[in-house]
Amino acid sequence: MRKKILIGAGVVLLVVVGGCVTLVGPWPTYSSGFENARYYTSAIAAIDDHAKTSKSTSTPGPLKAGWARQSITPPAGTPLAGFGDRKGKPSTGVHDDVYVKALVLSDGDDSVAITGADILIIPNNVADLVREKVGKATPLTPNNILFNASHDHSSVGAWGPGFMGEQFSGKFDPKIITFLADAFSDAIIEAYNAQKPAGVYHDSVDAKEFIRNRVRSGAPVDSELSFMVVQQDEGDTCYVASFSAHPTVLGGGNMQVSGDYPGFLQRKIESGANAFAMYLGGAVGSMGPNAPNAPDAFGRAQAMGEALATRILQQAPKPFAKNVDIAAVGIPVEVPPLQLRLNRSWRVSPYFVNMLGIDDAAWIQSIRVGDLMLVGMPCDFSGEISVKWKAWGKTKNLALWNLSFDGDYVGYISPDEYYQGAGKGEEYEMYLMSWCGPHQEAFFTSLAKHMTEAIAPAQAPTPAS
Repeated sequence: MRKKILIGAGVVLLVVVGGCVTLVGPWPTYSSGFENARYYTSAIAAIDDHAKTSKSTSTPGPLKAGWARQSITPPAGTPLAGFGDRKGKPSTGVHDDVYVKALVLSDGDDSVAITGADILIIPNNVADLVREKVGKATPLTPNNILFNASHDHSSVGAWGPGFMGEQFSGKFDPKIITFLADAFSDAIIEAYNAQKPAGVYHDSVDAKEFIRNRVRSGAPVDSELSFMVVQQDEGDTCYVASFSAHPTVLGGGNMQVSGDYPGFLQRKIESGANAFAMYLGGAVGSMGPNAPNAPDAFGRAQAMGEALATRILQQAPKPFAKNVDIAAVGIPVEVPPLQLRLNRSWRVSPYFVNMLGIDDAAWIQSIRVGDLMLVGMPCDFSGEISVKWKAWGKTKNLALWNLSFDGDYVGYISPDEYYQGAGKGEEYEMYLMSWCGPHQEAFFTSLAKHMTEAIAPAQAPTPAS
């Protein structure tokens, strides 16, 4: 009898241990490639298919443009998203309002919507609702709507179901999803209906003193402060700015709603140029802010935002192009097998990753405005990779804006060369938050280059500035 009990206990123990290893881990890390994987070949085929819906031409029709904003300042007490050490505590007030803003452009054949929001990320549950609602009210399809977040760490939370979502955005509240989806949709629809004949130009200026590589001292930074100016024939003007420094001038101790330095940047442009202004978060992975000295965090955020805005406003204007070819391609993608690592050799079970609320579905998007290409990625995209991408873009006579948080979130995308070599202080980005495996840079770079070439100009324009 005692022997049977011991055997039974051993079987139960094996089942429990086997179940824990299967569902939780540890599992060995993997290092295989992606080039022949079904998820990659399917994505390439989808890009080619979706690109056919855009008409690329060297003789585009007259440009039309419209823009609009909606407040996303949350109800009192809504938790702020962005710093796990807040523990989901309620916000204590509003320092400055936060918004979602939309710009719609059309060349007569193709229309695109560019959205920028003062928020940490664009949750996929919001993006899906917006695509559906906008599609019912306008001809815009998911193929030509680009989502972007400033990556503001002091804005509305409560949008993330599941363990991981609640760690960074507070207790999930489904009413926030409806609130955000309505605001995004209304901004895009209003912008679409506000279109008028317009012209456009784009430019950039270096702002290296305001950005640092927060992971590897002395490593490259994407210091380009990029901007696009759209002016309706009647004189109303819209500025779109993009920069890659994390909006974390306000730290986790701040409990007031604020747009951080991108909010101050937008307000400075709007007051200084009597114009509409919106902001797109760039390749923020590994990129930290270098804010000027000031008595407090809000003072530093204001000084940084207004200094960047002044850089833009001081640039000599370029001629407005009136006939500009518009093109877009956007697809849902399955990312490589998720690998949430414990160290270099071991990872948690992929089943456990899913239980945390992390999935392997994402969205990537490219929108072209003449020789300007906006590339949206579903992640904290590395500023170091962006530097290499922009150099590649110039060989194609294109100016690239490498953007993050396009309607989903799959962690950090860091340079492949660092994946197995994370040093002290680098574990957060290289281990805990690098979910897409050892070839993440190569995978996303390959897809982005394919998207870019699929909607490249019908005839090469003047080389990008």
